[in-house]
Amino acid sequence: MSEAKRYELFIDGAWRSGGKGDIPVINPATEQVFASVGSASTKDLDDALAAAERSRNAWAARPARERGALLVAAARILAARVDEAAKALSAEQGKTLAEAAGEYRRALEMLEWNGAHAEELCASIPMGSGRTLVPEPLGVVTAFTPWNYPAVLNARKLGAALAAGCTVILKGAEETPSAGVFIVQALHEAGIPAGVVNLVFGVPAVISEHLLRSPIIKVLSFTGSTAVGKHLARLAADNLQRCVLELGGHCPVIVCEDADLEAAATAISEYKFECAGQSCNAPSRILVAQPVYQQFLSRLVDVAKSIKVGPPDAPGTEMGPMANSRRIEALQRLTKDAVGRGARIEAGGSRLDQAGFYWPPTILTGVPSESDILREEPFGPILTIAPFDTLDDAVAEANDTEYGLASYFFTSSDETKRLLAGNLAAGAVSINFLKGVAADAPHSGVKQSGYGYEGGEDGMRSFQNLKLVNGLAALER
Repeated sequence: MSEAKRYELFIDGAWRSGGKGDIPVINPATEQVFASVGSASTKDLDDALAAAERSRNAWAARPARERGALLVAAARILAARVDEAAKALSAEQGKTLAEAAGEYRRALEMLEWNGAHAEELCASIPMGSGRTLVPEPLGVVTAFTPWNYPAVLNARKLGAALAAGCTVILKGAEETPSAGVFIVQALHEAGIPAGVVNLVFGVPAVISEHLLRSPIIKVLSFTGSTAVGKHLARLAADNLQRCVLELGGHCPVIVCEDADLEAAATAISEYKFECAGQSCNAPSRILVAQPVYQQFLSRLVDVAKSIKVGPPDAPGTEMGPMANSRRIEALQRLTKDAVGRGARIEAGGSRLDQAGFYWPPTILTGVPSESDILREEPFGPILTIAPFDTLDDAVAEANDTEYGLASYFFTSSDETKRLLAGNLAAGAVSINFLKGVAADAPHSGVKQSGYGYEGGEDGMRSFQNLKLVNGLAALER
């Protein structure tokens, strides 16, 4: 039997064991411990803070072109290891090998885009009348990433912050540590100076409170639940640390009478059941025009039932297990509540009777408005489907949630496209397709889905202060 993999912290340019021992890593397909990750002590965190602060000025002074070149070089190093990295991520998180490899390709795009645009987005911006905006890095960033898409989210946060000239303490997800390790190792091999990037794991509450209590930290970037995001924002308030928060979602899809129903069913199924539905951007509430409701429901149920659920590394598997037992418990509770109130199970509805955290694609209809699943983000492979009579009804129902991350709709009418795009309350609206956010696009939630931008130019600006300099243009002449 091969020795279990052990992941370490990376602080001040070197790998080290965590001062608080190791945390087990569980394979969700088998429910067995197969690896471990170091847990940071207070000294580890203080060392990371000191290293990030010590290297801050030199990294900020380094030409943006050189910072960007290091990110591109790291992406090339990582690209050669995608197969190995994807295999590790699949074993930790449960997503299929194809999904894990696809996630790493998106991570490469994040690093490459920020690297390629570093010089441009760090250049002074003439304002006219002798005024100039000078982008300056804000300082030390702490970034917290979740377990569902760790490669993409680690790369998105690291790429923008490093390109902007900030140093970073990345708190990776203990359940999926390999993504942080692979990306940080690539940055290290590309030549990132000691202290510029630091990677820690451990008890989330202990790490967040210790880091955000320090005035060294100037920016918090967090992706995760709304409840945790609010807690971190409260901690950050004491030092007025800038916050970029990508929080929960409960995303609707409106399927209009004139939509291509086959295309809509396929697109919704593919995006919803990727990563076993464990995505804040995944659709969770489907609203279908009454005249085509039964036809669409029948098609979507057929598609859901046809999805092959199984071990993520097995040939033909289309959906792997949930990432952990907590998600199984949540899905059981939400399903029981809805059914107890009168909802009907059209597909799935219960944990699969086998080892591993397996839950099949599930479709619920007739879900009463007071059901928990219509108010709480399911974060799993459950869809509710309901008919609507008018577009006004559909918009009202779609917006009837505290979340506002993403919304989707299907129609062939230009008039309907304009109406829905203008009235859906979400940070992103997609028409006739469902897809993740590209590296060049800024993305932010509204309402309880967070604030601040990630991705694109605005994402890099999250880590910069735009200093207004008056009279610089006149002096230069």
